[in-house]
Amino acid sequence: MNENHAKLCPSPDWATFLHAEVMPAVAGERDLGDELIEVGPGPGASTDWLRHRVRRLVAVELERSAADALTDRFAGTNVEVINQDATALSFPASSFDSAASFTMLHHVPTARLQNQLLAELLRVLRPGGVLIGSDSLASDALHRFHDGDTYNPVEPASLLTRLQTLGYERITITVDYGMRFVAHKPDSSVTELADRRRAEPVGRQQRCLRAGG
Repeated sequence: MNENHAKLCPSPDWATFLHAEVMPAVAGERDLGDELIEVGPGPGASTDWLRHRVRRLVAVELERSAADALTDRFAGTNVEVINQDATALSFPASSFDSAASFTMLHHVPTARLQNQLLAELLRVLRPGGVLIGSDSLASDALHRFHDGDTYNPVEPASLLTRLQTLGYERITITVDYGMRFVAHKPDSSVTELADRRRAEPVGRQQRCLRAGG
């Protein structure tokens, strides 16, 4: 985190922007279930909003100093802070009802690692679970703001394809002053049907397709 982020991200203005403009648009009346995992929470502005909407929130933060500060900030609440790389989560598959990533994907240095992070979130989501998030749009001003820091912006059209390729469904991407996204893990019945189809001999699959089955 460079000096610009160190000033902006803990500020009341940034929290107000997230809470009023960004997060209601993707979470609002949405049911996030009981257990949510958030990756890259930084100082925790998004965490503080999300924690009131679930029973348990696990915040995964890569930077040790930020993780320690989050632990102090949310001591005694329903937030559990983990100092860990979100591209290699330690949780078993199907551990969470929902996942969140707010303005952090552009801090992941390569598209491959961004995809790996999104794949990990898909893995730890329960069938039917939802991923919500936002990110900034590429601009010269934002590039300058990230002087000395990682800056790898995500192109909205490519994010749709990447999420589909990873296995997400029911994807919504909204672009205005920034990018907001919602994507779901297929529910168990859809996943089981797809697994059965993949396991069937090719001839059987073709007969089913011709018959509309």
